[in-house]
Amino acid sequence: MLRDEINKALEVLKSGGVILYPTDTIWGLGCDASNPEAVDKILKIKNRPAEKSLIVLLDVDSKLQSYVTEIPDVAYDLIEYAENPLTVIFSGAKNLAPNVINADGSVGIRIVKHDFCTPLIQRFRKPIVSTSANLSGQPSPKFFDDMAPEILEAVDYVVDFEQENRTSKKPSTIIKLGPSGQFEFIRK
Repeated sequence: MLRDEINKALEVLKSGGVILYPTDTIWGLGCDASNPEAVDKILKIKNRPAEKSLIVLLDVDSKLQSYVTEIPDVAYDLIEYAENPLTVIFSGAKNLAPNVINADGSVGIRIVKHDFCTPLIQRFRKPIVSTSANLSGQPSPKFFDDMAPEILEAVDYVVDFEQENRTSKKPSTIIKLGPSGQFEFIRK
């Protein structure tokens, strides 16, 4: 049942653990985005260099101001009218684990609309990390069945929701947004 899976994932997040979970895009590795030790666990699982940034998920755009110093007005329009999942890179990240924030002080944030992620983040009351569930340099798994055994064994909890889903999903579109509202596509 969905509620049970949310409760189990919530306990793991609260204890500083790592979950493997379905998102509005592809399967992701997630943890408390304000806990540097939990973020380190993800980097170790993926064998990923710390310089490569991670995406953070929020449930509503009204929480952006808690994690970003300046939000250009256009950000809200971009989020509202995006037809596909959209990650926005904002400058001036704050209140997040240092190892989530890019060297230039920016962070990628996606407002997620998903049956599992949205209520999980609402109940957790903090942003969660979302990074593709693959070893660094390997392709992202299209479906749960494509997951590398090393990933399955390394996480603290595998969410039992949408594992049978065969809808083809792809990573989010990423745009970098400047303080004055100018933006550029990083990944379409």
